[in-house]
Amino acid sequence: MSIYVILNLAVFAGLILALATLRAKSLSRRILAGLAAGVVYGLALQFLYADGGVIAGTLEWTNVVGGAYVSLLRMIIIPLVLVMMIAAVVRMEEVSALGRIGGMVIGILVGTTMVAALVGIFISNAFGLSAEGLTQGARELERSQVLSQRYEAFGNLGLADMLVRFIPSNVFLDMTEARPTSIIGVVIFGILFGIAALGVAREDAGRGRAIRELIETAQAIVMKLVHMIMALTPYGILALITKVVAGSDASDILNLITFIGASYLAIAIMFAVHALLIASSGFPVGTYFKRVWPVLTFAFTSRSSAATIPLNVETQVEELKVPVPIANLSASFGATIGQNGCAGIYPAMLAVMIAPSMGVDPLSLSFIAGLVGIIAISSFGVAGVGGGATMAAFIVLPAMGFPVTVAALLISIEPLIDMARTALNVNGAMTAGVLTGRFLGEPSGTAAATTAAADSAD
Repeated sequence: MSIYVILNLAVFAGLILALATLRAKSLSRRILAGLAAGVVYGLALQFLYADGGVIAGTLEWTNVVGGAYVSLLRMIIIPLVLVMMIAAVVRMEEVSALGRIGGMVIGILVGTTMVAALVGIFISNAFGLSAEGLTQGARELERSQVLSQRYEAFGNLGLADMLVRFIPSNVFLDMTEARPTSIIGVVIFGILFGIAALGVAREDAGRGRAIRELIETAQAIVMKLVHMIMALTPYGILALITKVVAGSDASDILNLITFIGASYLAIAIMFAVHALLIASSGFPVGTYFKRVWPVLTFAFTSRSSAATIPLNVETQVEELKVPVPIANLSASFGATIGQNGCAGIYPAMLAVMIAPSMGVDPLSLSFIAGLVGIIAISSFGVAGVGGGATMAAFIVLPAMGFPVTVAALLISIEPLIDMARTALNVNGAMTAGVLTGRFLGEPSGTAAATTAAADSAD
């Protein structure tokens, strides 16, 4: 280990100690401080060291903090989803309420994804984006071969196949997250287990009390574990954003700056759409975004909708006053269904970029209608981890008769765009939770007023 790497790590350790002194501040402010420190630290590494070996050596050790934090979050995803889903069902008086909640959450997720696809189509056409102008280097060629092999496994799946994949044939296998749709599989098992427990409780009042006590205890333990891990968020954010900033290739970013700008504009428009939907429900938009800021920050740096589920659920329940069943369903479904950024904007933009080279008019109504319809269907089951957008492209592009290897041409800047896409995905899930709660009449305007009052007290 070189002396420069040691000095860099000493500075990193100092930043962690500085964040530790901010314990009296709110979590959102500490996360913001960690984000700012990571950006400055990452830029300093880029500026000071032309030798990539020093940066790589530094990131190897700073990634211990970021990687450990993400691993801890992933560790609690399955226990949280399983316990919270069972608890949500057991608390319901009628199973029909579960169907109403699930149907509305999925409807909002898919509906906003279709809007996101239209936004992606509009922005791509407005910027005149084309796949023909992209440079295909050695790294991209190698990635093209890998993507082609992966497409053989995923690209030929039809709608019926995707729906079957949701059903868990081995729930213990799904608890290891062995499949892209494992979270949905655990959700379905949790719902069925909860329905069975509810049936037993109705048949035997004594067992019903024991079941509720057991589930409430398990839920309290899991949520305590979540709070323990959430306290580490500022340090995890510091390490994650450092890796993103210091590890970015400036030349790649400059070569594809137009696509990056167009992508971020499309994502910003969808955030505005979410804000309009939130406002239409009567929830204060400013209060909403202030409350969800820690969740969006983590989603931005981790690039994983699935890893954000614990923080997503906690924020919806405690900060946005969304009922527990709705928060669990929207966070869990939102990690794999109807992702506005990965399943909506990204494949739509790629399809528009490829269309002219395939002799297709990207402005024709038949092309737009077909693309939006395919995106709506393919938005079921998109993996909630980094790379989910690529999986969505595997399904959408072949369905349109387009090649999938164009996704490899953008691999150099994929992490930079994927951060904002993931934040949009997670915000879409929380938006679905808030809207579902409002439409079903669960939280009243009083909840929003209480949230706003608490917000002003911070």
